[in-house]
Amino acid sequence: MAPRANWKGFLRLSLVTCPVALFPATSESEKISFNQINRNTGHRIKYMKVDADTGEEVAAEDIMKGYKVDTDTFIEVSKDELENIALESTRTIDINEFVPKSDIDPRYLIRPYYLVPDGKVGHDAFAVIRETIRSMDMVAIGRVVLTSREHIIALEPLSNGLMGTLLRYPYEVRDEKEYFDEIQDVKVTKDMLDLARHIVTSKAADFDPEKFEDRYEDALTELVNAKRSGKTVGAKPRPKGENVVDLMDALKKSLAGSGGSGEAEAPAVKKPKRRKTAPGQKEMIMAIEGKKPAAKKAAKTDRPARRKAG
Repeated sequence: MAPRANWKGFLRLSLVTCPVALFPATSESEKISFNQINRNTGHRIKYMKVDADTGEEVAAEDIMKGYKVDTDTFIEVSKDELENIALESTRTIDINEFVPKSDIDPRYLIRPYYLVPDGKVGHDAFAVIRETIRSMDMVAIGRVVLTSREHIIALEPLSNGLMGTLLRYPYEVRDEKEYFDEIQDVKVTKDMLDLARHIVTSKAADFDPEKFEDRYEDALTELVNAKRSGKTVGAKPRPKGENVVDLMDALKKSLAGSGGSGEAEAPAVKKPKRRKTAPGQKEMIMAIEGKKPAAKKAAKTDRPARRKAG
């Protein structure tokens, strides 16, 4: 079953306009999810909207939005009032400017969407906008309204369509100085840097998301299947981190257990001179244990049937 569009409207670049549909590019529907149930009866828990003071259930038509200005004071806002302030971007993604992709700070990225022509008309105009963006090697910036909120959206060509990424507003991004100011300015020796670089080189690879495994999802599948079969799953041993070692020693051990290709030899390391440390500063870190090669994975267990409780 094809996914349903989150938004339908028009994409506009100056006087060039075409009808488009916006679809979510990601999904978590395949992940195992749980319902809350009554331990005593096994029935699902049902939530009701009730008046906080009277405790009585409130009908949907009697519920409206309110902005809290004091402990017991709310400014009521009706659906009609919200529709009256609806912006043009409710129905149109108007491209305002083009920027280099490298200029967009990754902290501003929220989530990706696919933008496609809506219906049989407008494919020519869509192709003109898409290829213009592609030829400029830029990202188009526009605005779109989703769930009543206006969002900034960055559009870039992806195959024969467009990928739109919602962006955060500046007030939504926290200032890193609040967190980084307390980080000590530590001098890293050349020997340590050479060792660390060699570890990175031995682990270098091409980005391939197909290699990523959701180990927690696999554990949930194993747990549910075991319980369906009347079995129990014991707790798995957790890694311990009480080994405290010298930083240089930790780098050497990491290098030995990094599983490199062996083509490049480890750099020669001179024994560093002992230097004084600032009060409260320690030349110690937690050891990072090198992982042993994983055993060949058995055939993946069938996922449990998604039958909802109750």
